[in-house]
Amino acid sequence: MHELSIATAIVEQAGAWAREDGADTVSAVSVRVGELSGVVPDALTFAFQVARDGTALAGADLVVEQVPARAWCDPCAEEFAVGMPPFFWCPRCDRACPELRSGRELEITAVE
Repeated sequence: MHELSIATAIVEQAGAWAREDGADTVSAVSVRVGELSGVVPDALTFAFQVARDGTALAGADLVVEQVPARAWCDPCAEEFAVGMPPFFWCPRCDRACPELRSGRELEITAVE
């Protein structure tokens, strides 16, 4: 379960930011998780509960925003929901579109 190593990194980074701001505790951490990131949000939430024990985040909540995968077709200017990579097919012009607009995110967006 690689979500545990990701959760540990989130706890470490959020704790470091809190210390830099002079805070002793963190009440919540918000993250964005893309559909194609390879991270299972429920597993990340569970792993976060384990990783936060004994830290400044011991009582913190993890708020997960799930980001859908969207691709862009340059020839017809269509943005559309996608399935699995590496090729995404435009529903309007039926062409392969390699440009992914969203879906691979894995980032901390806020620490409270």
